[in-house]
Amino acid sequence: MSMRELQTIGVVGAGVIGSGVAHLFAQSGHDVVLVDSALGQLDGARQSIRRNAKLYGFLQKTAVTPDEVMARLTFAEHVGALSGADFVIENITENWEKKRAVHLLIDEVVRETIPIAANTSAIPITRIGGIGRHPERVVGMHFMNPPPVMPMVEIIRGARSSEAALAAARALVGQGGKQSITVNDSPGFVTNRVMMLMVNEAMFLVHEGVSSSQDVDRLFKTCFGHKMGPLETADLIGLDTVLLSLETLYNEFNDSKYRPCPLLRQKVYAGTVGRKSGEGFHRYDEP
Repeated sequence: MSMRELQTIGVVGAGVIGSGVAHLFAQSGHDVVLVDSALGQLDGARQSIRRNAKLYGFLQKTAVTPDEVMARLTFAEHVGALSGADFVIENITENWEKKRAVHLLIDEVVRETIPIAANTSAIPITRIGGIGRHPERVVGMHFMNPPPVMPMVEIIRGARSSEAALAAARALVGQGGKQSITVNDSPGFVTNRVMMLMVNEAMFLVHEGVSSSQDVDRLFKTCFGHKMGPLETADLIGLDTVLLSLETLYNEFNDSKYRPCPLLRQKVYAGTVGRKSGEGFHRYDEP
């Protein structure tokens, strides 16, 4: 499949990351079909994309207007809307059973030659590829938050991913104005296999009373020049997603170093899951 044939992009899941992925490719001139079974989620995505298109357009000095971004977006409640897509990216929550159910539906609807990407934080791409009838067309695409702003996408080669599917993923990322690095499959890949250890250990420091959340993040930003501290990063990702990712790594590797911090579980149970809720390890003026 050539780059010019990647015109209609299907995006499944209208949460924070899925909305950002849809925004990214609409901004780069693609027609995007954003699918979510929850009507309220689609309404929220419509509002956030329009708001962010104005903000990111100002920050990135792009000539694309919010109206142009919105005009390239179609919002749908059923995966049947993906039948004409040239590439599909799944972005739902880090829950294996839900991922499995959605990929079975995508596999039934999308033409057999169309690449399918799983945007996941930790679940092995080879496992996801085994769900459908054509594992060779399944690759991983790990977008960082927020997708329209972050410059790099981690592409993951599953055990049965074809070079054609990987090439299409790289081409699409390039069309979106982003860089990509392709890595081999492993739970958590490169970025989250390392980062989840860091954020979890930072949480244990707060849990054990060694330091405050504010001071942990200040030390990392001041000593190492990080733009965000590990706990600010966790809040941006969403503590619920961090917990699911750590649980996946813990189960896949059977290694106690990935055991989720009890304070993380407590915050998720309380619904204080980071920026999107207005509070996590830090407080925010608004979700």
